[in-house]
Amino acid sequence: MNTPTVFVVDDDAAVRDGLTLLCESAGLDAESFDSAESFLERYQPPRCGCLVLDMRLPGMSGRDLQEALAGRDIHLPIIFLTAHGDIPTTVEAMKAGAVDFLTKPVDGSALLARVQAAAQQHCRDQDDEHRRHAMRERMTSLTEREREILTRALAGQTNKDIARNLGISHRTVETYRSRLLLKTGAASLLELAAFAGSGTPAEGSQ
Repeated sequence: MNTPTVFVVDDDAAVRDGLTLLCESAGLDAESFDSAESFLERYQPPRCGCLVLDMRLPGMSGRDLQEALAGRDIHLPIIFLTAHGDIPTTVEAMKAGAVDFLTKPVDGSALLARVQAAAQQHCRDQDDEHRRHAMRERMTSLTEREREILTRALAGQTNKDIARNLGISHRTVETYRSRLLLKTGAASLLELAAFAGSGTPAEGSQ
């Protein structure tokens, strides 16, 4: 799994330093920014982690940054911090995908728990997406016969059924199935079946 980074955006230097030290004390990598604009300039997707974001900032607000990230198709989990929380703002931020909305001063242990959970999940999601992308790329290298056998196997046909329907030997089907796993990088046909749930293999096999 990728190593997560906690990105702290707050215009208060004392808050930035405190949150950075808190994260680093828990073994997390942390980077701090004094404005939403500086974060946008320096953040390089697809780095995984979690964004701890002040709601009220000079220039772009926390909500402005949330909208800007969504507009760039960047789905970094956001935990908002604010000294002036209100229900409408909280609801708006959460509807837009924020992980949490906490009021300053924040309890360090509670914040760490939320940050660690969000950052680790984001990294897992990215790893899964990279794996799916690699599998999609590998699927394009399958031959027509390999795709046919994959389609039949995912439909629940046994090796014996496939061999009979295609007029080939049982051993040949086993060889094809082994080759499918090697080519796609899948650990098993169960994993390929899960991947097929997204529709990608089916599209490639038509």
